[in-house]
Amino acid sequence: MKFSHSIQFNAVPDWSSYYIAYSNLKKLIYTLEKKVVQSGAKANATDPERSALLSDNVDTDAVFRRALDAELEKITGFYEKKEDELLKEVQQLLKDVEEYEMSTAEFADPNPYKGRQLRSSASSGFERWGAGTDVGRTEDGDDSDDDDDGPDGGADGANDRLLRGGSQRSANPNMHASVLSEAPSDMTFRRRASLAYSEDGDPYMNVIYDKRITLKKRAISLFVALRELKSYSQLNRTGFSKALKKYDKILQRNLKVPYIENKVAPAYCFQESTIKYLDENINKITLMYANLVTGGDFEEAKKELRLHLREHVVWERNTVWRDMIGIERKANAAHMGPLVGSSVEKRRLHGDDPSTTVYTKQLWTPMGHCTVPIWLFSSSFFILATIGIVFSVLLKVNIFDTPEQNNCFAMLVFVSLLWATEVIPLFVTSLLIPFLVVLLRIVRADEKPHERLETKAATKYIFSAMWTPVIMLLLGGFAVAAALSKYGIAKRMATFVLSRAGTRPRTVLVTNMFVAMFASMWISNVAAPVLCFSIIQPLLRNLPANSPFSQALILGIALASNIGGMASPIASPQNIIALENMHPAPSWGAWFFISIPVCIISILLIWVLLLITFNPGKNTTIVPIRAVKDPFSAVEIYITAVTLVTIALWCASHSLEHVFGDMGVIAIIPLVAFFGTGILTKEDFNNFLWTIIILAAGGLSLGKAVNSSGLLHTIAGHIKVMVEGHSLYTVLVVFCLMILVIATFISHTVAALIILPIVMRVGAAMEEPHPNLLVMGAALMCSAAMGLPTSGFPNMTAIMMEDQQTGERYLSVKHFISRGVPSSVLAFGVVVTVGYGLMKVAGF
Repeated sequence: MKFSHSIQFNAVPDWSSYYIAYSNLKKLIYTLEKKVVQSGAKANATDPERSALLSDNVDTDAVFRRALDAELEKITGFYEKKEDELLKEVQQLLKDVEEYEMSTAEFADPNPYKGRQLRSSASSGFERWGAGTDVGRTEDGDDSDDDDDGPDGGADGANDRLLRGGSQRSANPNMHASVLSEAPSDMTFRRRASLAYSEDGDPYMNVIYDKRITLKKRAISLFVALRELKSYSQLNRTGFSKALKKYDKILQRNLKVPYIENKVAPAYCFQESTIKYLDENINKITLMYANLVTGGDFEEAKKELRLHLREHVVWERNTVWRDMIGIERKANAAHMGPLVGSSVEKRRLHGDDPSTTVYTKQLWTPMGHCTVPIWLFSSSFFILATIGIVFSVLLKVNIFDTPEQNNCFAMLVFVSLLWATEVIPLFVTSLLIPFLVVLLRIVRADEKPHERLETKAATKYIFSAMWTPVIMLLLGGFAVAAALSKYGIAKRMATFVLSRAGTRPRTVLVTNMFVAMFASMWISNVAAPVLCFSIIQPLLRNLPANSPFSQALILGIALASNIGGMASPIASPQNIIALENMHPAPSWGAWFFISIPVCIISILLIWVLLLITFNPGKNTTIVPIRAVKDPFSAVEIYITAVTLVTIALWCASHSLEHVFGDMGVIAIIPLVAFFGTGILTKEDFNNFLWTIIILAAGGLSLGKAVNSSGLLHTIAGHIKVMVEGHSLYTVLVVFCLMILVIATFISHTVAALIILPIVMRVGAAMEEPHPNLLVMGAALMCSAAMGLPTSGFPNMTAIMMEDQQTGERYLSVKHFISRGVPSSVLAFGVVVTVGYGLMKVAGF
C-alpha cells in the first residue's frame, strides 16, 4: 500500500488534519522538479555549459525545508497539546481509582452481608461473594487482601469526585521519571472482594457498582487514546522519512540525513524519552486495569486492553473504509445515467448498503404485474439469448455426417460467439466446454473404430486434456514473473538500461520500446506495460500537456509490449496454445531463433513510424531515468540464479528430454524454489492469473474435443481442397492475414484458441506438411494484431493513462487506428518474410 493511502487509512479520523500532509509534500517535490528541468532547459538554450549548474539556479532545499518546518511545527504543537490533555486524564483517573478503593474498604469484610448473593463476572469486573464465607474471593479463586478503614465520604461524595474535572499537570520537569518511582502503595492496588450489583437493590451497592463500570470504561478509553497518540508519533516520523527519501531520489539531493538528525529527531514528539514516558503511562493504565478488573493479572489486563484497542481500530477503519467506498460508488453512479424508463425501482436487500442494490422493472403480463431484474432488458441479455438460439438451431440441423460432429460444431460456434462478444467472462465460457462435451457426448475413442464414449469415460478423457505440461509451463512462467516483480528485479533491470538512454527523444523512445519488449518476455505482456509506465512517470510529469513525445512514448511502449508477446513461450497465453498444437514442440532456443529477430525488426520499423508521425523530438526536454543504486541482496541473487537456470533448462529441453521429459516438468523448479523458501507466499499463488489458466485449459479441451469428434479432420479436409495447388508460403500469408483481422477485434488468446487447431490440422494434411511452421507463424501474428485499443492488454493499459496535471488521457482511439493499424501491417510483413525464412532454416 502506498504511504499516502496508508496514512489516510491509519490516521485517527478526528486528528486527520494534524498529520503530515504527505500528498502536498509530494506535489511540492514534483513542482520543484519541474522548475529545475525548466531552468535546465533555459540554460541549455542560452549556454550549454550552464546546464551542469542548473541545481544552483533553483534553491529547492530551502523551499522544501520551509514546507517541512511548517509540518513539523504543526505536528509537535498538536502532540504536546494532546499529550497534556491525556496525561491530566491519566492522573485524574488514578486519583479516582484510589478514592474508589478507599470508599469500598469497609466492604472488604463480607460479614455485614452474610447470606447475600452477589453476581459478578471477571471480564466486566464482577466477582462472587459466597454466602456465609469469611473472606472475599475473586472469580478465579484468588483471596483478596483486607483493606483499611472505611471510606472518607459517602456514596454521593464519591460519585461527585468521579464526575469532577481533571487536576493540573505537574510542572516538575522530572515528572517523567518520578511518577513511576513513587511508593508501591501508590501504584499497586490491593486486591479485595470487588463489589457487584446487588440483587437486593441496595442503593449504595448499586452506586459503587456503577462507579466501577465507569472507571473501567475510562481506563479502556484512555488506553486506546494513549496508543493512538503513540501511533501518531510513529506514523508522522515515517512520513518525514518517506518524504525526504522521495525528495532526495527525484531531485538528486542529500537532505534526508541532516534534516532527520537536526530537526526531526530532536523534536519533542519524536524523542525516545517522550515515547518511553508515553509507554510508562500506558503501563500505569494497564496496571490499574489489572487491579480493578482482572484480579491483579497484568498479562490478562494487557490482553483485554489490546482486544478493546483492536475492536476500536477495526470499527474505526471499517467506518472510514465504508465512507471511502461510498463516495466512490456515488461518483460511479453519477456517470451511469438513468436506467430504463421511469418505472425502474431501486430495491435494497439490507438497509442502505449500496453493495446490495438490485435494479428491477415492473412488467405487465395477462396474469398481472411482476417484478423482474433490470439486466433482463440489457443488450448483453439479448446477445446471450441470440447466441443460445443459434446454438439450439445448430444442434437440430444436420450439417455433418455424424451426431458427435454436429454437436461439436454447434458447441464450437457457441463458445466462439461467447468468447468474441464477451457477454460472459472468458474463463466462464471455458468452464462450459467440458460440461457440454460430456453432456452432448462429443468425444470418441482414440482407437479405431472410434466409438462414441459414454459420459463417464468422456469425463475422464476431457478433464485429462485440461491439465497438461503446457499448463504447468504457464504456472512456472507466472512464478518467475511474480518473483522478478515482487522483489523489484525487473524494475532494477529496466531502470539500469533506461538510465543509459540519455536525453535525446528518439533514443529514449527506442530504448523504452526495447525494455518493454524484453520485460514482456519474462513477466508477460500484461505486466510489462504497467511496469514501464510506472518507470516513465517522472519523465511524463515534466513534459508539457499534449506533448507529442508523451503520446509517442506511451503508444510505443504499448505496441512494443504487444510485439514482446511473441518473444518467448511464456510471454503470452497464445504462445502456450501454440506449443500445445506443435508436434514436436520446439525448444526455447528454436523459438528465440525465430522470434527475437522478428521482434527486433518489427520494433525498429514501428519506431521509425512513430518518429515520422509524431515528430517527438520537437521542443522536448527529457528528465533522465535514474537507475536503482541499491546493491543486490542475497534473496535477489537467489531469484536471479533460479530464473537463469530455469531458462537455460527450458532452452535445452530437447537435449534433456531423457532427464526431464517435458518443459512442464522443468517449470516445477521455480515453483518449488520460490514457494518452498518463502520468497513467494500463498497470497502470491492466489494472485496468479487463474482466469488465464482456466481459459487456456478450456481452449486445450476444446481442441481435444474438436479433434476427437472428427470435426477438425473434416474442416481441415475442406480447407485443404480450397488451398490445394497453393504453395506453403501462400497458405501462411492467408492464415496470417485472417488471424490479423480476427485478433484485432477479439482477444489474442481467443483467436489462438479457435484458429490454431485448424491451422495445425490443415498444415498436417498438405501434400508437403509443415504444421509447425503454420502454427508458429499464426501464433506470432496473434500478438502482432494491435490496431484498436481493445486489441490487447498493453493497448487497454495505454489508453487509460492520464495526464496528472490536466486529468485528460494521453491517447485516443484515433492514435491506435492511425499508428496501430500500420504497425500491425508492418509486423505482418516481417512475419511472412523474415519469420518465414527463419522458420525454414530452423526446420519447421
